[in-house]
Amino acid sequence: MFTGLVQALGTVCTLTDAAGGRRLSVTEHALAPLLTVGESVSVNGACLTVVARDGDSFDFEAGPETLAKTTLAALAAGDRVNLERALRAGDALGGHFVTGHVDCVGTVLDEKQTGDWLTVRFGFPPGFADLLVSKGSVAVDGISLTVIEPTDDSFAVMLIPHTRAVTTLGFKKPGAAVNLEFDLLAKHVQKLFQRMSITI
Repeated sequence: MFTGLVQALGTVCTLTDAAGGRRLSVTEHALAPLLTVGESVSVNGACLTVVARDGDSFDFEAGPETLAKTTLAALAAGDRVNLERALRAGDALGGHFVTGHVDCVGTVLDEKQTGDWLTVRFGFPPGFADLLVSKGSVAVDGISLTVIEPTDDSFAVMLIPHTRAVTTLGFKKPGAAVNLEFDLLAKHVQKLFQRMSITI
């Protein structure tokens, strides 16, 4: 479980394909010494397990399902990724509950600058509109953000300069792919109402 508050921007060093999956090595000098093999880390919003650590770099393995449902398959050496360690009991919850289980891949549709604020609109595939409400939460590449102007196939967020400076959203432009995870509570409520409609 995560909060959607990115702790560091890492850089992808190497990627190795094997047995339908992919092993990726990421470097980030401040975070690396804190990590232990076996712990969970959110990488652009996808929960991955640290399988090795050496100096400033650490490795993850992503299976076929993860590669099929996220943007991780498109990563290349030199790409930057959002990193967040798993939430621990007693940690401050400044964002919202993020599982690290990506629901779908979305697309940056457009950006609009208003003073220091940047409004970014994202598109998403059919079937997820009911999980979005205005002023609700959504995770974009693992970043906890507040939804504005939701429609049947898109939503917008407003980014402060700090978010743009310390996350991948600072350099993603229209057409770029992003990992989307919708609110966990909304998914449970949706499933409950679907079951109720079947039984009534």
